[in-house]
Amino acid sequence: MVSLWMLAVGFGLMLLMLIIGFHIASALFLTAAFAAWWFFGDTMFRPFGTLMWGTLNNFLLVAIPLYVLMGEILVRGKITERMYVALDDWLRPLPGGLLHTNIAASAIFASISGSSVATAATIGTVAFPAFRGKKYSEPWVLGTVASGATLGILIPPSINLIIYGALTNTSIGQLFLAGVVPGVILALLFMGTIIVASTLNAAISASSDPVPWAVRRRRLRDLLPPLAIFLLVMGGIYGGWATPTEAAGLGVCGALILVAANRELGWHMLYECLLTTVRVTAMTLLILIAAFYLNFIVGVLGVPAQISSAMSQLDIPPWQMIVVLAIFYVMLGCFMDSLAMMIATIPIVFPVVTALGFDPLWFGIFLVVMCEIALITPPVGMNLYVVQAVRGHGSVADVVVGVLPFLGCIFLLVAIMTVFPEMITWLPKTQY
Repeated sequence: MVSLWMLAVGFGLMLLMLIIGFHIASALFLTAAFAAWWFFGDTMFRPFGTLMWGTLNNFLLVAIPLYVLMGEILVRGKITERMYVALDDWLRPLPGGLLHTNIAASAIFASISGSSVATAATIGTVAFPAFRGKKYSEPWVLGTVASGATLGILIPPSINLIIYGALTNTSIGQLFLAGVVPGVILALLFMGTIIVASTLNAAISASSDPVPWAVRRRRLRDLLPPLAIFLLVMGGIYGGWATPTEAAGLGVCGALILVAANRELGWHMLYECLLTTVRVTAMTLLILIAAFYLNFIVGVLGVPAQISSAMSQLDIPPWQMIVVLAIFYVMLGCFMDSLAMMIATIPIVFPVVTALGFDPLWFGIFLVVMCEIALITPPVGMNLYVVQAVRGHGSVADVVVGVLPFLGCIFLLVAIMTVFPEMITWLPKTQY
């Protein structure tokens, strides 16, 4: 059985590889391969092919490319652009005006894309032209886009929750339901922050001309397509007539029908959608193969049992463990991609939290929220650089300044989740 100090060395080597620029899959696989060779010679290399086939031969993972494809179709079919304009018409009377539109559009698009990075790129592309020529504080514009996009991995369907469920054998349907309430609360916290800040400092936002009621009512129909897709996907899952994977397929079909109805469907558009989907899926599945192999080696070495035994001997309350884990993930998120952070730590941390009595559903949402923080914390916060790339000028420091108030909202959500864990578990338990 491997000692804890050797485990720390292995984890440190993996972090070092990630920090110096190794691909996530390469770092995970090399760590697992080195541990397998060090303790077992070449014996543990032989099951890799079978393990890889077993990992990919999982009906659940088919949902990943389908959700990516669904989001791409809706974006390139201009469904998202029309949704943004409709939300703008209704939300601009609030203190903060267009800033609320960034949050609301991110929340809605999150419910049909499952990806934070995709949400940041899409909403940024649509939002920035809308702010051009208006006297809004640029850091706040950038901050609302980058922070609002973090909802992409929390509000269902979420690719991160699918991966967590696959790695921990937790129900995807229950995880999706568990993400609804904290996702809505976080979006409301973001919007509340904008209202308070705009009230205290009028320079943050600008006044906008009101939109006639007739125009508002007419544009409400542009909110129906994303709502229809959400109801089709989630209704299929919780209505009992579709699995999460089958519901993703229904979502793709629904998206194609909507885009065709808008006369935006074409061969070139489909080609671009499929090409992006293949790229994202290939990257994700490669990481998953390496992660499952690392899980296998870690399990064979008896690491989960050893860590659980060591943690059970510590006389600390569970809430203190949550504080320790939160600090650990915040520090880790400063140097690692959110997906890498989640996949690399689950084999070690998940046995610990379950041994302490935490619900796997609760921990899944907690971990995703920690990943949200990683997405908007420098130096490697992906959303920061995606938003800056879409912006195309200035410094990424403006984006960092803009997300700071919203980081406070995410930490507040973590505190609420810890004090009231039922807010996550009650909805899944009513359905299952």
